[in-house]
Amino acid sequence: MRIEFLGTGTSQGVPPIGCHSEVCRSEDPRDKRLRTSVHIHTGELSLVIDSGPDFRYQMLRSGIERIDGLLFTHEHRDHTAGLDDIRAFNYMQGDAIDAYLHPRVLQKFHLHYDYIFDPNPYPGIPIIRWHEIGLEPFDLKGQRIVPIEVMHYRLPVLGFRVNDFSYVTDANYIHERELEKLKGSKVLVLNALRRESHISHFSLDEAVEVAKLVGAEQTFFTHMSHQIGLHAELNASLPAGMALAHDGLVLEWND
Repeated sequence: MRIEFLGTGTSQGVPPIGCHSEVCRSEDPRDKRLRTSVHIHTGELSLVIDSGPDFRYQMLRSGIERIDGLLFTHEHRDHTAGLDDIRAFNYMQGDAIDAYLHPRVLQKFHLHYDYIFDPNPYPGIPIIRWHEIGLEPFDLKGQRIVPIEVMHYRLPVLGFRVNDFSYVTDANYIHERELEKLKGSKVLVLNALRRESHISHFSLDEAVEVAKLVGAEQTFFTHMSHQIGLHAELNASLPAGMALAHDGLVLEWND
């Protein structure tokens, strides 16, 4: 399995123009974060979770040439605003792209991307095969995908487990029954917005406590704002087996 972090940042706590915080001034490339997304390559299957506003640049930067499935965690625009750029993959692959999402998220796409659903579509619009999912595991071209429900304040959001890789973003609460789905993961990815508490995201300390409950061999934190501080300093302070992710980080291991 190969995992590439396409983006590890967030629109929450976006630094203002002219920001002079230590993160804004940092020359460490690990402190430069696009909106959160990840590419999963297992066997012959190429999956991307979420298509935020930076989607096009992330695909170009990573050299991803094929997408077999696009998984959506929820409808917020920092996770969906790049959907229109899927059309390049329609062109390259000569086919529709399969997207997997909760019915509520699909309803939002009908509002935000009404032209995609037009019965007489304009030539060249994104062509997508929509697959509505809930909390039951589903098959994606022979690969078992396990959805994990987490709460983003009052909004249910989906995380996903693929083999022994689990990915959770935009959460501030995970029910015990959903935590059980995460246990046994080799690699866990979990959101950690900043060091201070937040109404709808785990703080770094809260994310560390959840990671301890899951007990993955390695946990990486993502969906971080500039308020979290410098990558190098924070990484050095984290417990063994935990680290901050960064854009472009690649993990590889045998399935």
